[in-house]
Amino acid sequence: MLKKLVKNIFKSYDYSLIIVIALLSLFGLVMVYSASLVTRYEVPSDFFFDKQKMNLLVAGIFFVITALIPYKAMKSTKFLLPMVIFSLMGLVVLFVVGHVANNALSWIKVGARSIQPAEFAKLSVIIYLSAVYAKKQAYINEFNKGVVPPLVYLALVVMLVAVQPDFGTAGIIFLIAASIIVSSGMAWKNISKLVLIIICLIAPLSLIMKDEIFSETRMDRLVSYSDPFEDELDTGYQLANSYYAIGSGGITGLGLGQSVQKLGYLPEPHTDFIIAIISEELGIFGVGFVLLCLAYIVLRGIYIGLRCKDPFGSLLAIGISSMIGIQSFINLGGATGIIPLTGVTLPFVSYGGSSMVQLAIAMGILVNVSMFVQFEKKYKHPKAEKTAPHINHSVGNTMHTRG
Repeated sequence: MLKKLVKNIFKSYDYSLIIVIALLSLFGLVMVYSASLVTRYEVPSDFFFDKQKMNLLVAGIFFVITALIPYKAMKSTKFLLPMVIFSLMGLVVLFVVGHVANNALSWIKVGARSIQPAEFAKLSVIIYLSAVYAKKQAYINEFNKGVVPPLVYLALVVMLVAVQPDFGTAGIIFLIAASIIVSSGMAWKNISKLVLIIICLIAPLSLIMKDEIFSETRMDRLVSYSDPFEDELDTGYQLANSYYAIGSGGITGLGLGQSVQKLGYLPEPHTDFIIAIISEELGIFGVGFVLLCLAYIVLRGIYIGLRCKDPFGSLLAIGISSMIGIQSFINLGGATGIIPLTGVTLPFVSYGGSSMVQLAIAMGILVNVSMFVQFEKKYKHPKAEKTAPHINHSVGNTMHTRG
């Protein structure tokens, strides 16, 4: 009986999603190697490739763990409370032992490696808001009791990330939270109240932090965004060279490893601007592969969320999918000039340890939610009641309704 149960569980995993995640991550590893062959750092040509290999290995371990552990375990207070405390402590400790990179106090040195607490704060916000709003389904439309309390943690996280200053990541966290709130079943009148409260809070904060928000560097980004070729050698340097890389790739690209812009012209080609190198070397086909994989992950995650009858699992899937979609749009939009540059990495493809591990944990959770949905669809019938894991749907159907 147990053997059959285990077999049915493993048959229920979403292997198409797992394959796409693996393919995109391995493709990213190859492109990190190609993009970082020549860097402005005094390191061997395979330095970032070797580090990314280790990042993928560690990420793979976390993926397997989170894919196997039932996601419902994260809904308990015993998990949520330590997660909230550690995520806030990580962001606070930055101001004591953190170090500056790319004009932001965002990193904590741990031996030879660095950890970016804000990356894990994204996932903490998703798990916390999903769990709390799932528990509050019975009174989700009571503004003071059901709507406001969870937002205290969100406000603290966004504030601590913004004052680093890292407005790009703070904005992503805010937008992820907004997607969860909109999907929680909350009445639109309460969402409208939240919007008004946020506007009233942001206005005075913008005046207090105007020197940081409207710093010379950020204003230069806005100017270069409108016309990077007006000051191609200064403020528009990054975006102009990104255009050159994308434009020179054409349909088929110059060939893997043949990028010209990575030879000192395009700063950080293995992180923020890796899509420009992909376009230059592999053309439309390389870019199309990345876009299709990212789109599949996002749309598959939303589909899983819509099919999941458990409000916690549904909100988790939607929050994780939103994170991938929002971050991908901001990175691709910045590299192509659709929006101003923010320094956000491309999920699964760009170099980064904290980002890769956080994404692996998030994808493991998403795959686990998908497994429970599929398992219940296939095997939850009278004869299987004794073997199928119990899933409580007492409030599952209320999430997709509006008061």
